[in-house]
Amino acid sequence: MLALPLAGCDAADKVDDGGPANIRANVISTFRPGSQQTQFGALEFIGGLELSSDNALLGAISAIRVRPDQRHFVSVLDTGHWLTGVIKRDEKGRLKGIADARIMPMMDRRGSIDAGTGAMDAEGLALRDDHVLVSYEQYHRVDIYPDPGFEISPPDNSLPIPIPRLQLRSNRSLEALMIAPQSSPLAGAAVIITEDSLDEQGNMVAAILDGPLHGRFAVRHYDGFDVSDGVFLPDGDLLLLERRFGLAHGLGVRIRRIAAADIKPDAVVDGNVIFEANARDQIDNMEGIDVFRAADGSLHLILISDDNHSILQRSLMLEFRLRDENLVSQN
Repeated sequence: MLALPLAGCDAADKVDDGGPANIRANVISTFRPGSQQTQFGALEFIGGLELSSDNALLGAISAIRVRPDQRHFVSVLDTGHWLTGVIKRDEKGRLKGIADARIMPMMDRRGSIDAGTGAMDAEGLALRDDHVLVSYEQYHRVDIYPDPGFEISPPDNSLPIPIPRLQLRSNRSLEALMIAPQSSPLAGAAVIITEDSLDEQGNMVAAILDGPLHGRFAVRHYDGFDVSDGVFLPDGDLLLLERRFGLAHGLGVRIRRIAAADIKPDAVVDGNVIFEANARDQIDNMEGIDVFRAADGSLHLILISDDNHSILQRSLMLEFRLRDENLVSQN
């Protein structure tokens, strides 16, 4: 496990025209193998899937956003591809599989397809009105694609990033991209948080890209965890998905909850850890998170992993119910 996140994305080094992808799914019924425990911090494990396909492009999933119907989803791969599909559930409402999956190469602003190159290292994803926003590392930018039509279109605009380019590390930059609720103080703004691009105080640099509170802020960085994605809750609080990997701690993931009122220009934000897991649990290189309100009114989280196209890693989709939102993780 100690070498996993260092693996490359060899399977997608060549450009592919994309198309349908038959995705196989093995059901994950317990989050901690050998245990029937379901409550982990503030989250209750509902179910999960391990995904595979004969289509070599499947993998390296960086972010996911579930459509309002709670079935259709959009994902980006850091190889420069879109992944779309439909979430299937069993009679009890648990994850069962993925249907109607398609993998398509992303276009740059010139209409070119540069899949598998650093120019299309897609990391963050957000849906806003009739657009899909994508953040990229290496060639740092946030591009805006039309929705519908993003799979076959170049971006029609980009959002300015109020962070000095010299502060953005080549492969550790614009990792998490989120849209705040319209009813929150950020009034529907796009927010970006870097993975491991740090300011002079050692905090992760971040920015509110538009809206009434446009400007830079920072996120406290500690315990070796780096941001990999985030999502706003309906009340305006922000859930940050963070991962850790190293010889001292091994593989780990946690979720921090940042108060809505704390996110503003020039702030350094922090929050309670509401969930934490490690290599004894069903995790991998966890890269993406999204939230939706289920039919019973509860908030559900979907987490996905980036397998780096390595045979030693897995593409996971995990689902949790947010239970006690004020509970600090005790695992």
